[in-house]
Amino acid sequence: MRAAVLALVSTAFLVAAPAVAADAPKDVKGLYLLTDYPAMSVRPGETSTIALRLQNYGLAPERYQLSVTDIPKGWTATLLGGGQPVGAAMPATDASVSLQLRLDVPTNVAMGTQTLTVKAEGQGASVSLPIAVTLAKELPAKLKLESPLPALRGTPKSTFDYQLTIKNDSGRNLTVSFAADAPKNFETNFTEGYGSQQISSIPIDAGASKDIKLHVRPPSTADAKRYPIGVTVSAEDASAKTSLSLEISGQPQLALTGRDGLVSAKAEAAKQSVVPILVTNTGSAPADNVELSSTAPSGWKIEFEPKTVARIEPGKYAEVQAHITPTATSLAGDYVAEMRATAGGEAASTQFRVAVTTSNQGYVAGAAIIGVAVLFMVAAVARFGRR
Repeated sequence: MRAAVLALVSTAFLVAAPAVAADAPKDVKGLYLLTDYPAMSVRPGETSTIALRLQNYGLAPERYQLSVTDIPKGWTATLLGGGQPVGAAMPATDASVSLQLRLDVPTNVAMGTQTLTVKAEGQGASVSLPIAVTLAKELPAKLKLESPLPALRGTPKSTFDYQLTIKNDSGRNLTVSFAADAPKNFETNFTEGYGSQQISSIPIDAGASKDIKLHVRPPSTADAKRYPIGVTVSAEDASAKTSLSLEISGQPQLALTGRDGLVSAKAEAAKQSVVPILVTNTGSAPADNVELSSTAPSGWKIEFEPKTVARIEPGKYAEVQAHITPTATSLAGDYVAEMRATAGGEAASTQFRVAVTTSNQGYVAGAAIIGVAVLFMVAAVARFGRR
């Protein structure tokens, strides 16, 4: 048992050893002053910032004095760390310190390329980084506009949201404005990528990108087809465009009325009356399996013939017969019955005023009962009155 445990532990160490070796750092040691762009262009009269980092591979932590040499006359070069001017840095072993070189270039300087040198000097190691700066009178602004989903589909009741990415490929910060070209009566507005505040422009740093959203709401009467939408972004003398598309699928829309547009009917207590109802599809797609239902006064009976209409094409109507039977105890007067039609997620309802009358037989029976009662009263008075 003991031998087996020792064998298991030994095997575990053998398996783990390659993982430790794989995680070991590469065979790099020393102090390095790095930047992603050791040669760049700037405009006279502007301030530019260059990102730097002081990297320590395998050395003990040490204080390194920072400096910039070969600064052209009239220029100002400042080393920043954490947003503040710094004169020294101390990177930990196998770690780095982020720095920035800010250059303020005067307006009236000769065109050409100047080379500045950034130095980090310590007791055990020193390093320098030459940076070539080329002066240009004008760097053209450049914008790029993209959308990951340029084509969307929905109904006239939908709101279409397009995500747009604007990239500032210029060498300077820009305030970018945008506009949408949509069909007539289409509502459009822009918001930030993760906000709800409507905007018409947004600042974008040089070389950076920002996301915005275009919200498009079509009119409810829009036909079922594909619509083009254009978006233009601009800043100073630069602009970029992209084409989007919006496809509206058809949607049924129902309406209920009586024949000739009437929403009233007549009925007799305890008798069935037939009321014609027109179900119209005013939408842009067929309405399938249109079901009829109702809400009526207590005890009333309303049946539809047919109860379901298989299909109503756009712009067409179907006539349905509503069989209305008030209760026998219904009094003469006006009542309200609600008629409904549903097809999928679309529904429509209309209130019908039903005028109820009672039959003449009821009046005759009532009069007979009253007459018999009067005769009994007269006979009783005659009989008992003589006493």
